[in-house]
Amino acid sequence: MDLVLRIHRWMTVFARALAVLGGTVLFLLILLTCISIAGRGLNTLLHADFIQELMPGVARALLDAGVGPVDGDFEIVQAGIAATIFAFLPWAQITGGHATVDLLTMRLPERVQRVLVALWEVVFAVILVIIARQLEIGMQSKIRTGQTTFILQFPLWWGYAASLVGAVAAAVVAIWSAFIRVLEAIGGRPVAAEHIGEI
Repeated sequence: MDLVLRIHRWMTVFARALAVLGGTVLFLLILLTCISIAGRGLNTLLHADFIQELMPGVARALLDAGVGPVDGDFEIVQAGIAATIFAFLPWAQITGGHATVDLLTMRLPERVQRVLVALWEVVFAVILVIIARQLEIGMQSKIRTGQTTFILQFPLWWGYAASLVGAVAAAVVAIWSAFIRVLEAIGGRPVAAEHIGEI
């Protein structure tokens, strides 16, 4: 049991680190979006007739300096958001943070509830393994065809690869969580959930 707790502790630290990385990427994507929107608005303002008449030199200098939207911002955000979602999944999985509707099951005996939780954890682990495999197939396809984004021309497989890292991590953590929940269902008592707060 001591080995199980050590592995669970490591999985929890790993999942938390991925969530922090995902949060950092999400913050940067929000910052990029804000800069792009501000640049687009300022570019429109600098093209306005009254600005062109009031301060044509300043307007021209700013426009020549490149004030405007960030080129390909939506391409970066699209790839980044997918990777961010997968980065958060391991933390949600190991902490049991997924949304649940338990209006019917909360009245069931605790042992039955543990079996249901274990069942759903196993199902979720299988689904995440399938998703990770499909992402890997998609990435291989993008590598073979050499597809790139329209504006920035970066390879599409980069976004798939970033998402695949999180998807594989989510699948590994989901398999571990399913194992823990099955142990809890068999043993009739918590195995590792109560130790999350100590990590």
